Amino acid sequence: MADIIDLTFLADVRRFFNKLIDQRGLSYFLQKDGARLFHIEPSKVELVLRTALRTRDPELPRPHEKAIEYCRKEVRRELIRRVANAMLQTGL
Repeated sequence: MADIIDLTFLADVRRFFNKLIDQRGLSYFLQKDGARLFHIEPSKVELVLRTALRTRDPELPRPHEKAIEYCRKEVRRELIRRVANAMLQTGL
């Protein structure tokens, strides 16, 4: 069976993610404590998904779990890309 991707939900998630990263910056999504530098905090990724779900039109059905998981992976991929870019900029 093909993967289910809700494009409207994905667009909402990307929009909220971009707003949040523009307002708070990349460091907002990274853990402050711990030995691992540049570790993505899962609760911040979930915050983006919950916000997109909450602001969704109530008449629309809830997105399929696979669609939500796909969006979660997309946000993580974008964060990893931005972290890697930031590491290259600082020379780590």
